[in-house]
Amino acid sequence: MRDLQLKSHRFRAEREGDWRRLESLLKKAEGGRASRLADDELLQIPVLYRAATSSLSMARATSLDASLIGYLESLTTRAYFFVYGPRTRLLQRLTRFFRQDWPEAVKGLWRETAICAAIFLVAACAAYFMVLRDNGWYDTMVGGMAQGRDFAASTESLKKVLYDNDSKHFLGAFAVFLFTHNAQVSIFCFALGFAFGLPTALLIAEQGLVFGAMLALYASRGLGWQLLGWLMIHGSTELFAVILAGAAGFRIGWAVAFPGEKTRIDAAAAAGRQAGVVMIGVVAMLVVAGLLEGVGRQTILIDWQRYTIAGVTLTLWLTYFYLPRRRRLA
Repeated sequence: MRDLQLKSHRFRAEREGDWRRLESLLKKAEGGRASRLADDELLQIPVLYRAATSSLSMARATSLDASLIGYLESLTTRAYFFVYGPRTRLLQRLTRFFRQDWPEAVKGLWRETAICAAIFLVAACAAYFMVLRDNGWYDTMVGGMAQGRDFAASTESLKKVLYDNDSKHFLGAFAVFLFTHNAQVSIFCFALGFAFGLPTALLIAEQGLVFGAMLALYASRGLGWQLLGWLMIHGSTELFAVILAGAAGFRIGWAVAFPGEKTRIDAAAAAGRQAGVVMIGVVAMLVVAGLLEGVGRQTILIDWQRYTIAGVTLTLWLTYFYLPRRRRLA
């Protein structure tokens, strides 16, 4: 034991000066004063980091005391993040995400996005004509989401839903519920994409069936145009977000089904990185949709205003994602 302590003391005495020097430079840099480091100090940090890493390796190999090993592990970890970590601040990273990373990821999924949009529209059109032909399909497609809005309801009660602004104290809770529901659908569309995209396609089709069936109900009472404005004031953002989530799921499913020269795991991981960026942005879109849905559509009661907001919102999203832009150098 005495020999081990002596060995540890000599090991520390020979190298501790470099460790302390590295620690002092890191403290200076971590305190927000990295710009004040001189050029020679910046050049010293990688050299001292490699020396500390070598000391850590030797300490582990010779089974020196645990406190010394713990100190070197902490020191080398801090130095690693300074040497190899990102140089951007949180605000800069967020700015780059919204300015470049997210729109580029969405643009890269344009084929999958078109497929999801086509599935939704075909399902909505099919449901619309099926329900108009046979009202019995309505309950099958809409189910519990009808909340009294069915063919047994009077035209006046259906119209009241579209233009009633007497329930503003419920709008906050309603927005939270709808945000949670749409977030769950979006997450499932993305998460189940690995099963070759089949569950994702079914979920997108289900949303289209509900949309088309409810539109058929209101159209049968001469309120189709009014319902569409009521829905699209938030739907231009919400449905776009769900479709993008489906596109992200399709990208993963396609990679699993056709991995090319990669293994399926590697192909899915590569696709998941791009799809994950899209999904982070989808959450932001759902927050915007929740605000519009819970507040805007019950406080804005004029049809042309609803359609104006829906059209402007959709135009902004399309411009943001697909307008050609000059790529910034990293």
